[in-house]
Amino acid sequence: MNNILFVALGGSIGAVFRYLISIFMVQVFGSAFPFGTLLVNILGSFLMGVIYALGQVSEVSPEIKALVGVGLLGALTTFSTFSNETLLLIQGGDWLKAFLNIALNLCLCIFMVYLGQQLVFSRI
Repeated sequence: MNNILFVALGGSIGAVFRYLISIFMVQVFGSAFPFGTLLVNILGSFLMGVIYALGQVSEVSPEIKALVGVGLLGALTTFSTFSNETLLLIQGGDWLKAFLNIALNLCLCIFMVYLGQQLVFSRI
């Protein structure tokens, strides 16, 4: 039961962060491209790499994994939003932005997982 509470707490924090980041990115860059979704996916991927690597090199409690790995990152990263925004770009005929959205989210997020792992592994 405790892990469910940790997931809920992490999820509420992640959802609020996602909302604030999305608002900020629209204010800075406008709404023509889903930069907010891109940024939360990049940040979430980096943090996932850090959490995964920490779990490999030290004991990470089930509570921390539930709080950060499932709750916070599950609510922060937005693959369903990414998919919807990409489809809307395609349906609007903006194939270049759709392709850029797909390529940037996939490539940058995989790289950020790697970078997060390397950050942890280089410290041991």
